[in-house]
Amino acid sequence: MQLETLRTAEDGAIPGPLLAEVTALHASNRDFYALSGDFPDANDIRPEQVNAALAVELANRDVEVLLAREDGADAGGDINAGGGDIDAGKDCGGNGNRPLVGAAITLARHPDPADPDPWIGLMLIDAGAQRRGYGRQLAALVEERFRQAGRTAVRLAVLDNNPGALAFWTSLGYEVIEHRRDRQLGRPCAVLRKTLRTPRRAARVAVLDPEGAVFLFQYVNDEVGVHWALPGGGLEADETPREGALRELREETGWTDLEPGAFLCDWEHDFTRADIPVRQHDHIYVTRGPRREPVGGLLAAARAEEGILAWRWWTRQELTEAEEAVWPPALPQLLTEFEGSGSGNPAA
Repeated sequence: MQLETLRTAEDGAIPGPLLAEVTALHASNRDFYALSGDFPDANDIRPEQVNAALAVELANRDVEVLLAREDGADAGGDINAGGGDIDAGKDCGGNGNRPLVGAAITLARHPDPADPDPWIGLMLIDAGAQRRGYGRQLAALVEERFRQAGRTAVRLAVLDNNPGALAFWTSLGYEVIEHRRDRQLGRPCAVLRKTLRTPRRAARVAVLDPEGAVFLFQYVNDEVGVHWALPGGGLEADETPREGALRELREETGWTDLEPGAFLCDWEHDFTRADIPVRQHDHIYVTRGPRREPVGGLLAAARAEEGILAWRWWTRQELTEAEEAVWPPALPQLLTEFEGSGSGNPAA
């Protein structure tokens, strides 16, 4: 999917061919507009109506209309993500040689000074292109634009009579923070917010002793609290997951005679690192080694800086019965499947 910003002519008008595309996008979403009431007749949305609506939006310097075009490599599964709008725009536009599959209207700054977040005012996916993953792709691209601009969260509103849109946005990690009526037409809406987390690639190693017990560190984190996790951490630039897993294992334990073995699984999770909200993607490997303590000395200080409180070897039964959180949560099952299969990759 490719994004472009809607540009109008010098007189503020949308060029004819582009306006026709934009109007077709709106008309394909007649079910949403029947709910929202943005146009007099959802079954007869006209170019002049779309042009007028967009002109109102673009009169606000903080509003941006983004057009999503197919780049020939898109696929997936999705639904129309049209929602309610409390303060931002309601309509979309498009232009270019590739098919227009969607659009989004964003608001960089809310009129309410107590609201520090940008907004997604509207997101539309062409009805003929729905359930192909375009909605999720467009949402991710809009979020990344805000993230690159230094924004830490984004908000949007969904009409109370649109449960499908609410399900879509909550599936993307948005959380309802309040209910109120929109400024435009006084429609009941749910306001949702999502923290924009920084992606982080990481790698970890499950070290198993001869009896099958696994070595874990106990960590403390401001967001997720106390938990147990495998040795490992974030990857350095241009470092492969296996290289990073080896480096992290040696840095945290001092064991230089072990190397990452078979791949166990991938796992994504959220936490805060150095006051930055992170969405981490862990690549987890398995290796075997003797039962022993990590090396002390200088490594002890390094572990303390990483929030490591303690360490211990866990049997499979102890893992299953653990009262404190263990990362990843399915570790007991994953290790059992690993030892019971000859593939070395139970997640395959």
